[in-house]
Amino acid sequence: MVSNARLALALAALAAASLLAVSPVAGQPAGVGASNGPELLAALRGGGFILYFRHADTDHRQNDTRMRSVDDCANQRPLTDRGREHARAIGEAIRALGIPIGSVLASPLCRTVETATLAFGAAEPSLAAREAGPAPPGNPERFRALRGLLSTVPATGTNTVIVGHAYPFYSLVGGQFLEEGEAAVVRPDGAAFEVVARAGLRQWREMGSGSAR
Repeated sequence: MVSNARLALALAALAAASLLAVSPVAGQPAGVGASNGPELLAALRGGGFILYFRHADTDHRQNDTRMRSVDDCANQRPLTDRGREHARAIGEAIRALGIPIGSVLASPLCRTVETATLAFGAAEPSLAAREAGPAPPGNPERFRALRGLLSTVPATGTNTVIVGHAYPFYSLVGGQFLEEGEAAVVRPDGAAFEVVARAGLRQWREMGSGSAR
């Protein structure tokens, strides 16, 4: 027979596995709006979420290896004309949906600041959206500052926008890399965060279908 102590350990392990399966930092969308556009839209109109965007389309023939500073736009991977149009269209779609936007933060690289500015009119550069910190790859403390931003509850009645990069976000949540211009809809609680949906331009444009304005 299995001893009571061994049974207790097995039950504890099962409980821990269950908690991990619904961890607030989950790579796959879950919860409000994961598959329901109108429901997600209603939630976003009430505020309290973070929209984490990967910058819009870029010219991958150029990279950042010769960059001398974050202001050295000539030696960074730039947005393409299509990317600039994409960024403007994202902003127009979100405004048309009546989603209230508060703070707009962006990684200080030129492509992220430009994406945020074209979409939302202005952006506050934030090193926390990009810097990995001193922890080595694979360490849970890596990108700790970004984790803090994603866990911070926005001002009442607003949603915070962060425009950043694919790898830092992937490092925190796993799953699939965000496409250029794609957003993760994040619900923060002050101590952690949960990814509840992902949306590209097409999803933003379709989100209001069938919902009352």
